[in-house]
Amino acid sequence: MSTNRDQYLSDVWKRVTSYLLEHQNVSPEIINTFFSGTYLYELNDEKAIVVTPNIVSREIVGHQSEMILAALTDILNLDNPILMDIIQESELKSRQISLFNGADSAVSLENDPEFESMPIQPDRTFDNFIVGDCNRESQAAALACAYKPGTAFNPLFIYGNSGLGKTHLLMAIGNYVRKTYPTKKVYYIESLKFVDKVVKAIQNNKIDAFKQFICTMDVLLVDDIQFLAGKEKSHEIFFSIYNELFNNHKQICIASDRQPKEIKGLEERLITRFSSGLAVGIDSPEFETSLAILRSKIKNSGNDLNDVDERGMAYIASNFSGNVRDLEGAWNRVLFYAIMFQKDKGTIKFETVVNALKNQAVVSDKTGLSPNKIIKCVADYYGLTRQQITGKTRTKNIANARHISIYLCRKLLDLSYIRIGEEFGGRDHSTIISACTKVEKQIKDDPNMATAIGDIEKMMDL
Repeated sequence: MSTNRDQYLSDVWKRVTSYLLEHQNVSPEIINTFFSGTYLYELNDEKAIVVTPNIVSREIVGHQSEMILAALTDILNLDNPILMDIIQESELKSRQISLFNGADSAVSLENDPEFESMPIQPDRTFDNFIVGDCNRESQAAALACAYKPGTAFNPLFIYGNSGLGKTHLLMAIGNYVRKTYPTKKVYYIESLKFVDKVVKAIQNNKIDAFKQFICTMDVLLVDDIQFLAGKEKSHEIFFSIYNELFNNHKQICIASDRQPKEIKGLEERLITRFSSGLAVGIDSPEFETSLAILRSKIKNSGNDLNDVDERGMAYIASNFSGNVRDLEGAWNRVLFYAIMFQKDKGTIKFETVVNALKNQAVVSDKTGLSPNKIIKCVADYYGLTRQQITGKTRTKNIANARHISIYLCRKLLDLSYIRIGEEFGGRDHSTIISACTKVEKQIKDDPNMATAIGDIEKMMDL
């Protein structure tokens, strides 16, 4: 039975290569060089598995995947499209793929629920990611990785404060790859969930199987990598997986709330590897981008833009530009307030927006100032990024800019020390008080500091 099956698969594969030569214009050189030693391992009504002798052949054969599927469909007169995996011979054992014999296959690693990827939300795409100056670089880098996984910017490290779109970009990469390269396998996971899976795999004596399973992926997307810090065993497992994927030219994309070197408790060997790729930051959205994001949120919630006063939308975008979640939360509050308390059920009025958010906003609508605007002006003045000012780096020039930003938030917005601490990465109120006191003393003792403060205030049109 096995001999007949092997002969059948061999005959089908020969017909496929002939088809590629005759109908798809694949050159004889490609067939002879890279298809030699490649064979059809499994074929059923749902899936075909092609095995290549090495990684180079896998990449070349993979580029012809659509043509191979077209050949199989034509040769076998298939009514429905099938999926196809292209793997290296060395992966056969780790994947535990059973032979097709017309009966139920043995459970493979892919079907082990303990190893499953976290879900990738289908609505997180590049098409609906609002691009502005705050995120243009990171969006371009993410799209490049999705377009050619494993060939450029590996690993890609996206960093920025919570709620700025890092997860959206990771999932957009995953959705793009799945759509463009149906045979490639994508795995998305948050670092805390990774730790949980490692613990369970160790308890169930499946840690080797778990590592082997992840290493069969073509794209690994890891969110909130900072939470891996301090988890020694998980470090070891992740390091092993990372090296295997990287050495096989598989794409790795990582997101964090800070740059690699700022993650305390992360092993130096991981920091070094993360830093060897491309690190790109996402800033808080400027007004124009905030307004575009808000418009998108309003439309996605089933409302018409004409149902909201233009000044009201501008007020929300100005006051809640810190991150996308703040924008969304503000809009939900306005919508609730309008439904419950606006007597006229027509257009949501500007007054309704202000009343709904009067205890929420951190901006004076007279000055148009916000912590975000102050931080951006200070960052521009000193040639820094928002992440550097709100992050953990303590170099003298960055710390000085951070102290000035804190001082101006206190002086110009009269925010509480606790509220300012939240804007600067969750710093303790005593740290904020100390920064304000230090700048006040420097203004008295150092004319250059007083000049810098004055120049920055002018940048804010004060």
